[in-house]
Amino acid sequence: MKFGHISMVARDTDRLADFYKAVFGCEDTVRRWTMSGEPVSRGNGVPNSEIYAAWLSLPGIDGPFLEIFQYKTILDCPVPAVNQPGYGHLCFEVENIHATRDAVIEAGGMPVGEVTDLGTGQSPVLCVYVRDPEGNIIELEQK
Repeated sequence: MKFGHISMVARDTDRLADFYKAVFGCEDTVRRWTMSGEPVSRGNGVPNSEIYAAWLSLPGIDGPFLEIFQYKTILDCPVPAVNQPGYGHLCFEVENIHATRDAVIEAGGMPVGEVTDLGTGQSPVLCVYVRDPEGNIIELEQK
């Protein structure tokens, strides 16, 4: 058994995929495409599914990837809270936490918290939470 991928549902797949490419260096692994039909609906349990999809590589690893789906019909929901049960956040280890936080905001993301040191005196670990343009939570870490 091995881990395959992380999937998120977007209101705008292209915008969200382009954000992750611009800020974190993710890359398209295949051409973006639309899937639909009875097998798709049977698999995900959503009648008449039509899904526009992007698959992005994640920086620094070979293997698991980030899948971004945009359903033709989307159920709206509130922006998730950091302490809400369910999907929590993606975490990226970065070289410069302040520059990356600024890049997230410049690319349409939003701040959540402040940069803080969660490490020990001997091994500092800077951390901050931000949101992507669709409100999903991202943790930035700098060792």
